[in-house]
Amino acid sequence: MILAAGRGERMRPLTDRCPKPLLPAGGRALIAHLLDALARAGLSRVVVNTAHLGERLEQALGDGRAHGLRIDWSREGEALETAGGIALALERGLLPHDEPFLLVNGDIWTDLDFSSFVGRARRALDDPRIDAHLLLVDNPPHHAAGDFDLRAMRVVSRPQSGDERLTYAGVGVYRPRLFADLVPGTRAPLAPRLFAARDRDALCAERHRGRWFDIGTPQRLAELDRALREGF
Repeated sequence: MILAAGRGERMRPLTDRCPKPLLPAGGRALIAHLLDALARAGLSRVVVNTAHLGERLEQALGDGRAHGLRIDWSREGEALETAGGIALALERGLLPHDEPFLLVNGDIWTDLDFSSFVGRARRALDDPRIDAHLLLVDNPPHHAAGDFDLRAMRVVSRPQSGDERLTYAGVGVYRPRLFADLVPGTRAPLAPRLFAARDRDALCAERHRGRWFDIGTPQRLAELDRALREGF
């Protein structure tokens, strides 16, 4: 599932008339880079949720055939935040109820090998106690405090010397049960669920040492555009 329903307030005025995932970088829409990367990883079907200017996303991407996969659209009307959008897609039968699924934020760019990541996540989720396996990155300047403390591929609630303080990259493999108590159609963020999973020792993660961009401001979009055009 690609999360694409947000308005992108910090990207205004760019997002007043263009949904954030369609903003161009390196001559292509942000979400097009992600779709192609997922297709290269062997995925054949992707759910994309929409709210703000969602019809423009659908017009631009259609059924996904141009990117070598099938897109199923989860239309929200009013954006339900991250966990709320997932819960609605689950209730509609667009995501599996009985097996983990890959989740990707629609406003990132990364050189991650999604196929290898999913393989490692599946091995981590062989442990029935684990609810999710996350991708973490070094803390960017705009988020220097980080999100999680990593120790030997486990996210820990009580950090010790030697643990790595890292930032959630907007990529993870999740069990549906993490969202089972949500009422479909209600707004709910993802972060509190991740922190709760961490506190019950149910969260795994890995550190990505490659390239990653979080497109949260026009300046960061321009930086990615320049990097793609100049070949890093």
